[in-house]
Amino acid sequence: MPLAKAGLDRVSGGALVGQAIRRREDLPLVQGQGRFVADIPLQDALHIAFLRSPAAGGAILGCETAAAAAMPGVAAVLTAADLTPLGRLTVNPVLPLGAAPDFPVLAAGRVLAVGQPVAAVLADSADRAADAVAAIDLSLKDASRLPAPGEAVFALDWQAGDAGAACDAAAHVVAVEVRHSRLAPCPLEGRAIAVDYHAATGDVTVWLSSQTPHRARSELAGILGVDAGRIRVVAPDVGGAFGMKASLYPEEVLAVWAAFALCRPVRWTATRGEDLLAASHGRGMTTRGRLAVAADGRFLALQARIDAPLGHWLTTSAAVPLWNAGRILPGPYLVPALDVAVRGHADGTAAVGIYRGAGRPEAAMLMERLVDRAAQALGMDPLDLRRANLIPPAAMPWQGPTGIVLDSGDYPRLLELAAARADLDALRAQQRRRRAGGELIGLGCAMFVEPCGQGWESARVRRNADGSVDCFLGGSSQGHGRETACAQILADLFGISADAVTVRHGDTADCPEGIGALASRSTAIGGSAVLAAGREVLARLPAAGPSATVDAAQVYPAEGEAWGSGCYIAQVAVDPATGRVQVERMVLADDAGIVVNPMLVAGQLAGGMAQGLGEALLERLVYDTDGQLLTGSLMDYALPRAADMPVLEIGSLAGRSPANLLGAKGVGEAGTIGAPAAIANAVLDALRPLGVQDLPLPIGAEAVWRAIQAAQAAEPEELR
Repeated sequence: MPLAKAGLDRVSGGALVGQAIRRREDLPLVQGQGRFVADIPLQDALHIAFLRSPAAGGAILGCETAAAAAMPGVAAVLTAADLTPLGRLTVNPVLPLGAAPDFPVLAAGRVLAVGQPVAAVLADSADRAADAVAAIDLSLKDASRLPAPGEAVFALDWQAGDAGAACDAAAHVVAVEVRHSRLAPCPLEGRAIAVDYHAATGDVTVWLSSQTPHRARSELAGILGVDAGRIRVVAPDVGGAFGMKASLYPEEVLAVWAAFALCRPVRWTATRGEDLLAASHGRGMTTRGRLAVAADGRFLALQARIDAPLGHWLTTSAAVPLWNAGRILPGPYLVPALDVAVRGHADGTAAVGIYRGAGRPEAAMLMERLVDRAAQALGMDPLDLRRANLIPPAAMPWQGPTGIVLDSGDYPRLLELAAARADLDALRAQQRRRRAGGELIGLGCAMFVEPCGQGWESARVRRNADGSVDCFLGGSSQGHGRETACAQILADLFGISADAVTVRHGDTADCPEGIGALASRSTAIGGSAVLAAGREVLARLPAAGPSATVDAAQVYPAEGEAWGSGCYIAQVAVDPATGRVQVERMVLADDAGIVVNPMLVAGQLAGGMAQGLGEALLERLVYDTDGQLLTGSLMDYALPRAADMPVLEIGSLAGRSPANLLGAKGVGEAGTIGAPAAIANAVLDALRPLGVQDLPLPIGAEAVWRAIQAAQAAEPEELR
């Protein structure tokens, strides 16, 4: 994807922090020296294949495994009856938890969703395991259609002021409903686990494609009822995750249980189809909002209702998207009265968890659609309406109506930066000319705020006698350049070359306990932990002497939550004959706080933008009324391609955050937050002359074409 306009093709001199140093992770990967879970050698390992439920519900009458167990190479066939009593997965308590569904490793008594593991075959090859699965005879009674969602598992309300009264008194009240499609995270490397059993000690080493190795270790110990000291978890090179690998899965628990029970190494690698069917999905929320506006354009009140599917079991962070979507509102705007309710319901589908953005895109889409609709009702320029209602920088830190504290930010300046970089006046003049020629051209703006993680992270730093430095992170990496950024921080601190810094992460045996790579927290909180540990080493050096080896460990608790922000402007063209939408131009203005490496930031923005474009225009997981997944392969689930991407024009502010030692804010999820709303607003702007007011997500060619046809059919004959 071209990045030339971002100005990132040059590496200037000076301090390393702030410079576009090339990623140290890349050369081994492009030379074929990466080490992913499937590359881990195991001696005489058993391979797992799973029999999965063909129905969305029903009682298990029988599961005949004798024929499978007798097949060549098969070491064991397991059902729920063979497992020892197991514990439950921990669920993050950011929202009050009602009656939570169970965490079944293998279905017991009933199947709860299509794709749920019912039995597991362990054999001496993956092919033999798969062949044996085909020999299992599963009988179900009353195999049901997709059940209706149950009672709310998560629920929370936020109120400030009297939103109802404000709506009654407002000059205008506009309403929007957005049904977000379910999305598949689709990392290049799917779920994978390799468990090495050590006969001499009875311990295991678990190689896991994970964002959270320390969490995985503690959860495995708790679920299996074994001492955590018997489990070492290593996350080697991780080929992407996007939230999908932040939780522990039933298949992974089964693999570790089997290694302990059979005293054998065990491995499992998901197929793409298995991940589409049974890995956690993202999004899926339905958001409804009403925005009350005064005659002069001041926002008066926001009412919002947010409902989310959760699937048949809860991931560790199942509540986080709902929590974020609710608490972020009303985003970067001043809205004195607010009434927001969120509800999450279990249903008979795959688990729904965090996916890059985790509630932030849903909040931004609702608010930015409402702002554009309000501008239309008022006859105002959409950017002028935003200007009139943004929180001023002098008000920072700002406590929002849901109780959040925005630590810093200059939202008006971000808007002006994006408008200037886009040359908005010229862009609008071009739009008028092209519209006069019969083209459907639209411009869309979206502003957003992005919370960047809470809590703590850890690091251990060692300055060796030869002057080199070793860093051991409590956090981890999912391929986002963590080693490079940490090396830059420590090289600057110690006045050495980045090549003299070694960074290790992802191994519970030699890295301090940490939370992991999620919630855009790796630089803001993890980088601050590295900086704190490095500073402690420097403080100890004078007493130890220059030739001594000195190390220090730090658990760094962030003083607050850092909030990134952005303003994105999209230009789209719609083909009236086919409905195809082409994003012609995308201008991004972000405030990521202190930037360690702008090349890494540009990469994060480009990747997030691609996923945001996919959400806006292409991607959708679809179940039928029987709970069957109709989009179970990449033949049916549309991912963006290189040809779908515009050149990104990137501008940035560097507003230091007071919430952490480094002064950084997150940016890893920014593209997924701002891009969908900006693109949706641009498409609706393109079709507004035809009278089109709304479109479903994703805004695919068929939906656009149908909207155009309906608008033309409704047009009076004399105007056609």
